Amino acid sequence: MADALLETAISNWGPRFTASGVDASDYARVTAELSTWDEWCAAWTRAADQHDTLARIALDEGRHLSAGEAFQRAATYYHFGKFLFVHDLDQARSTHQRAVEALTRALPLVRPTGRRVEIPYRHHHLVGVLRTPDSSTPHPTVILVPGLDSAKEEFSLVEAAFHARGLATFSLDGPGQGESEWDFAIEPDWTPVGAAVLQALESCDDVDSDRVGVWGVSLGGYYAARLACADLPIRATVALAGPFNLADAWDHLNPLTRAAFRVRSHSASDDEAREVAAQLSLAGHAAAISRPLLVIFGGRDRLFDVTHAERLVAAVPHAELLLLPEGNHGCANVVYRHRPYSADWLAHHLGASAPTNSKESR
Repeated sequence: MADALLETAISNWGPRFTASGVDASDYARVTAELSTWDEWCAAWTRAADQHDTLARIALDEGRHLSAGEAFQRAATYYHFGKFLFVHDLDQARSTHQRAVEALTRALPLVRPTGRRVEIPYRHHHLVGVLRTPDSSTPHPTVILVPGLDSAKEEFSLVEAAFHARGLATFSLDGPGQGESEWDFAIEPDWTPVGAAVLQALESCDDVDSDRVGVWGVSLGGYYAARLACADLPIRATVALAGPFNLADAWDHLNPLTRAAFRVRSHSASDDEAREVAAQLSLAGHAAAISRPLLVIFGGRDRLFDVTHAERLVAAVPHAELLLLPEGNHGCANVVYRHRPYSADWLAHHLGASAPTNSKESR
């Protein structure tokens, strides 16, 4: 395998794929067949098509839950086909649309069910998926914020950790992310985004808008911290693997990530993208965080070194730091060390009550 971009993708993101629901055997098979980065999107689209077919067969046979799970898996595979494939936007957009369609078909079939929520924003709208534990009462809710190359289609297993603890989830495609990346450039200040999302959640009967938290990963960890800095009714925040100042890491970013940032920030050049990156900084903002903050970081993060976490914690003295020395970017290789912990942490701070286990209730 001589293609440097393909080597970058395979060496960096295997654990993330499997931690997000990609079958390990599928990952090994699909990547083994590739010889160039140009083949990436089409290969993952074909793999997703197989799960989409399984979903349709299950649906025809009346196996609705199995169909929903297969549609959900297909959506994740389609998403990973386009996640960094920014040099061919026509192909990426076509595959991304199939991810959206697959997830939309999954939502009424999976447990708990979910629904799309479109939020008016500037000249268009943002999109999120709301899923609540099976109950008629309003739930404390966690807004899940993707990073530069993630989207709501990647979050089914993250959502499950929160649902099991009595929390609803709202997986958001913000500016520069998922469905919103085609209409909105990356925005350094997420205060307007947070205000729009919170206003939309207030109108949802199954959301307790007085008990809202935020969880964000990678660049979403930065966005989550920026939301915590704002004067918004957010009770607790988890920032996983976010940069303190993106410009400080710019020269060390791999070429796929830099290209994705240039495209999704709607920058005309790398120099312009670097200038936008410099605006994504918590300097001068982090000290305003007054509510609970959990910072999670991996000691082997290839995108952002641990000083980014240390600077945030130093600026927010009451913040808790969960440093995992063996963790990679997003700590995807040690999800068992942080995913349950962060779900427990937010459940505690939002006052969630876990669903009763039927055996324990006897």
